[in-house]
Amino acid sequence: MSQRLLVFQSMWAMERRHTDGFERTLEENIAMIANAGFDGVSTHYEDRAKVRRLAELRAAHGGLQAEGQCFPRTVDDLKPVLEIASEFGVHHIDLQPDVRPRTLKESLELIDGWTRLAEQVDFPVYIETHRDRLTTDLYFTLDLLDARPDLRLLGDISHFLVGREFAWPVSDENHALMHRILDHSWAFHGRVASREQVQIEISFEPHRMWVDLFLDWWRYGFESWCERAGADDSLTFTCELGPKPYAIIGRDGNDTTDRWVESLLMRDWIREVWHGVQTRREAQAVPT
Repeated sequence: MSQRLLVFQSMWAMERRHTDGFERTLEENIAMIANAGFDGVSTHYEDRAKVRRLAELRAAHGGLQAEGQCFPRTVDDLKPVLEIASEFGVHHIDLQPDVRPRTLKESLELIDGWTRLAEQVDFPVYIETHRDRLTTDLYFTLDLLDARPDLRLLGDISHFLVGREFAWPVSDENHALMHRILDHSWAFHGRVASREQVQIEISFEPHRMWVDLFLDWWRYGFESWCERAGADDSLTFTCELGPKPYAIIGRDGNDTTDRWVESLLMRDWIREVWHGVQTRREAQAVPT
């Protein structure tokens, strides 16, 4: 085997939230994801019955893998999630810490507690970078990394761009700060932000400057991961183009683009980026 990229689709992103009121069933969504060639899904892992049903559907569709999301507020909140994941299987747990400590001391007590629990299971647990969470601020998150250099993040870097409202063009200083985050990211969530919106339409040509920025950051993150990860490890990238109010809507109250079509577009771009990274690594490995 060798290092692999697995592209997941977010179940949250499958919600239409259209004014016509129609929503697909779980079964229909899983079939769409599997038939489109995704490698897995990202979904909440806090309800045992729902995770069991999802596991049955994943097995029925060729063994789709899963990213399990959770939103603990205490150390002990993580315990049932790990039990569910151990029972039904998971690629990794995406821990989105639903707390807002004002000090490093408070934050590190939580992180250390979650780390001790994570050491008891045979799958990784990553801390997601996200607004209105423990990792809401870029600088504070960098302070956490200074204190815990081995902390493994799940990089949803859209939140840092819009949260810090980086000026365009992005400065070398801000690129360096983002590279530090990417150097500690062991999985990724994918959407493209601008300095004003957390999720812009990636198929709109005027947004191409932001798309290219994110593709370059993800390329850097993939290269960094390849250097850190094991020879047979797999990297996950979740297409996470969320429904409104993440998605920008028109005056009719509906999305301005087809987010499913854009998810497929993002999937293809990401696989191209991965292929480029692997091609360069192979070329560098060839003796001259």
